[in-house]
Amino acid sequence: MNDKFKTHLEEAITNIHDDRKIAAELLQDVAEYIGKNKERHKDVGQVAAKYLETLQRSNEQLVKLTGMLQKTYDKEFEGLTPGDKESLYDHLEAPKND
Repeated sequence: MNDKFKTHLEEAITNIHDDRKIAAELLQDVAEYIGKNKERHKDVGQVAAKYLETLQRSNEQLVKLTGMLQKTYDKEFEGLTPGDKESLYDHLEAPKND
């Protein structure tokens, strides 16, 4: 994976996490506002829906990025057999004895 792609990927993931944090905080504010009086739901229900849409979009973005990374990973290890990959995984997961 080249450095420019890696930098953009890290930036995108950071932005996704930041957007999720902000949307979750705003959604929590709306929930508290509605919690004080259920009649308020009609006033801010659309706003809450927009925050939920933002969270859903960020999930979709993470899934797409994961797919891109999986394709990159698969290309890097395409010469390995499934047994080789499993052995490598087992080696990485094995407890280390110092």
